[in-house]
Amino acid sequence: MTLTTLLIIILILILIGAVPAWPHSRAWGYGPSGIVGIILVVLLVLLLMGRI
Repeated sequence: MTLTTLLIIILILILIGAVPAWPHSRAWGYGPSGIVGIILVVLLVLLLMGRI
C-alpha cells in the first residue's frame, strides 16, 4: 500500500467523521469540516508540486 493510498483512505474516514449527522457532533459547527478542507488544500498543493 502506497502513501497516497493510505492518505486517501484516512481522508475519506475523516470526511465521514466530519459529517454532522450524529447527535454527539451536531453542536460542533463548521470546525471539523474546516479542518478537513485545510487538509484537502495541503494535500492538493503537495500533489501538484509532485511531493506525493
